Amino acid sequence: MDYTERVVITGVGLTAPNGDSLEAFRRNLLGGVSGITTIETRFMGRVLAGVCRFDELKCQSKKDRRRGTRAGSISIYCAHEAFRRAEIDLERVDRSRVGTFLGITEHGTVETENEIDVIRQYGYDTKFWSHHHNPRTVANNPAGEVTVNLGLRGPHYTIGAACAAGNAGLIQGVQMLRLGEVDVAVCGGVSEAIHSFGIFASFAAENALASHEDPTKACRPFDTARNGIVVSEGGCVYVLERLADAKKRRAPILGEIVGYAMNSDAHDPVLPNPERVAECMKLAIARAGIEPRDVDIVSTHATATEMGDVQEATALRRVFGDFDGVYVNNTKSFIGHAMGAAGALELAGNLGAFEDGFVHATINVTDLDPRCAMRNLVLNVPRRIDRVEYILNNSFGMLGINSAVVVKRCTN
Repeated sequence: MDYTERVVITGVGLTAPNGDSLEAFRRNLLGGVSGITTIETRFMGRVLAGVCRFDELKCQSKKDRRRGTRAGSISIYCAHEAFRRAEIDLERVDRSRVGTFLGITEHGTVETENEIDVIRQYGYDTKFWSHHHNPRTVANNPAGEVTVNLGLRGPHYTIGAACAAGNAGLIQGVQMLRLGEVDVAVCGGVSEAIHSFGIFASFAAENALASHEDPTKACRPFDTARNGIVVSEGGCVYVLERLADAKKRRAPILGEIVGYAMNSDAHDPVLPNPERVAECMKLAIARAGIEPRDVDIVSTHATATEMGDVQEATALRRVFGDFDGVYVNNTKSFIGHAMGAAGALELAGNLGAFEDGFVHATINVTDLDPRCAMRNLVLNVPRRIDRVEYILNNSFGMLGINSAVVVKRCTN
């Protein structure tokens, strides 16, 4: 095993509220197209949400979709798209050497709420409880549904890492490749959060649920008028391979994962600790073998909560100083907070910069909070820069879990 072996991205499949492919997602980010709308939610009425509109039956039968979960369906769609993009023919691959590692924020909440609502209509008689409930709600479900659908026989599991889970899935994929446990890693993050009324109700109870008369302007990271999170669903699955294997089969290479880090605040259930967040970024950058000034784009986690945004901005200033040559953006302003999928989607949204040289904007900022002011924070209009070599992708989560991933343009 080689703990320093180079690992590259050869495929990405995704569904986001504003795009169901890597190309469409990138196009809409550069074009300023938001994916936020309103939906009707049990007990909550109309709420703002990011809704995905991919074809659930493109890769599943109706029977399998009924037996499974929305998170599983999202994962299956994204995995198929990732393999297609990676130009991998599964009929020619040893499927026992393909591992599946998907990050999640939560799982099983949706199915439990739905089943309780069903038996409530029958006087809580449990004979009406679905026999599909257990396989739907086990924590490994989304990754497991992918393996069943695609016949993948390598290890699979989900990684519960709150809203840092998308990055955590990628990190696990890199580690398993370097350990020699798998030859192909299917990894990333997924969320079905908008289908749980409890998630909306909890954020509302914390006064952390966004509101705005125009859904497309509801998610406003760094703006003085920001008033909370827009809950979204989504998924983003990557195919990772060792560079040597990818080159051998002449695979398309979208980037190389050169650094990563995870740590814990050990401080507060919901409020990030700038010192620990900064340490996480510094460690990921050091492992990439570069200096902070070498980073071209920082993809922020900022969720549009008042102190969450401030704490991240504080951490960023500690790491990057005056941000000379370092550009900062935010993807949630377009799609809301996709929870377990957030980090994976946000990285995917920036990968196109290696080719087109644009830093997509943070939209909906009309009055920048001075506590969040950072040089080269790209607001409302994309910024063209000379060349993009390194992207730093931040994702943080409840109970103080922090993650950062560094991706490099791969030239050899």
